[in-house]
Amino acid sequence: MPTLCRDCDWHAAECSDLPACPRCGGARLVHHPELFSLAIAHLDADAFYASVEKRDRPELAGLPVIVGGGRRGVVTAACYVARRYGVRSAMPMFKALRACPDAVVIRPDMAKYVAVGRGLRALMQRLTPLVEPLSIDEAVLDLSGTEALHGAPPAVVLARLAREVEAELRLTVSIGLAPNRMLAKMAAERDKPRGFAVIGAAEAASVLAPMPVGALPGIGPKAAARLVAQGFATLGALAALSPAAALRQLGEHGPDLAALARGEDRRAVVPDREARSLSTETTFESDLASLAELERALWPLAEKLAARLKAKGLAAGGVVLKLKTAGFVSRSRHVKLPVPTQLADTLFAAARPLLAKEATGIRFRLIGIGAEPLAPGEEADRGDLADPDAARRVAMDRAVEALRAKFGRDAVRRGRGL
Repeated sequence: MPTLCRDCDWHAAECSDLPACPRCGGARLVHHPELFSLAIAHLDADAFYASVEKRDRPELAGLPVIVGGGRRGVVTAACYVARRYGVRSAMPMFKALRACPDAVVIRPDMAKYVAVGRGLRALMQRLTPLVEPLSIDEAVLDLSGTEALHGAPPAVVLARLAREVEAELRLTVSIGLAPNRMLAKMAAERDKPRGFAVIGAAEAASVLAPMPVGALPGIGPKAAARLVAQGFATLGALAALSPAAALRQLGEHGPDLAALARGEDRRAVVPDREARSLSTETTFESDLASLAELERALWPLAEKLAARLKAKGLAAGGVVLKLKTAGFVSRSRHVKLPVPTQLADTLFAAARPLLAKEATGIRFRLIGIGAEPLAPGEEADRGDLADPDAARRVAMDRAVEALRAKFGRDAVRRGRGL
């Protein structure tokens, strides 16, 4: 049986079931028939935001830590100690503190997390240029054809990477290794934290068959409930469908869904996958209902979104308004723009009538604004006969940004932001 020691570079193509590594004595051994023939990996940092905070504040070791907003916000991340109490990401903060009243709550420091995330990505890119980021702390890697370069199969190189992350960033990661990206993601979830799990091609169908349909990445609770209602409670039931039957019973995406349930995934690892949308949101300290109050909260978000679009060289081809009621019911409204924009004024003006239709006395706990679809920045705010003032608005916006760059963000403020 192919065997790998995760604590050193020792590995063997054929080995008996050893209790410890013959080189370093470590007990973290991985055994799998396909261990050295697989090259697609999913890497996920363990409880990333909370782990960064614990790393920087050693006195928090062993304590339950929650990264998130005030009592009105939601949990951004929870360390594994807090998770033992039932705390989970996206849980309302009041529920998290009810479950774990002694938790240390830390406000998110996104600038710090982004910097650490870049360091993590740089370590991954040492192994292969085929690194597709999925989030700030998560990526899928294709190490096909890299064995000659690294002098070791991908499994060995990945174990080495995990040790480098621990040594250089003082964080831990979990790794899934498989023949395709979906199975790699599912493998990474099997052995957290600090895990290394393998799902091979030969075993994929049998491993997936007994799992509930909700275990498939991308199948949320509502979609899972619909599938169960149609008689597909397990992935095995989905996998048994022929392409024609899947199309007939589940619609145009049915054949792809059945293929995924069998462990088949032909998606390539694309390192420069373009973002489809950008958004920003805020949770209120107390619920808001009046249009005036909601507009005051929306304006700084429009400014923030505009700044992010400019920084990324993108423009908004449409505007999405997001709201969440006091009862945690989400609402999303979208409008297409006649011309892509990078201007906060234009984003706000597009979202404002959408907001007016929703502000009927209902109390909201969250508001957000997004740009979707995205367009190249050079297409932004081109004036035409229908909008002869576009050039003037762009010039004014640039003048404001120049003053802010020189004197600070608060040097120039719009009246509606006061």
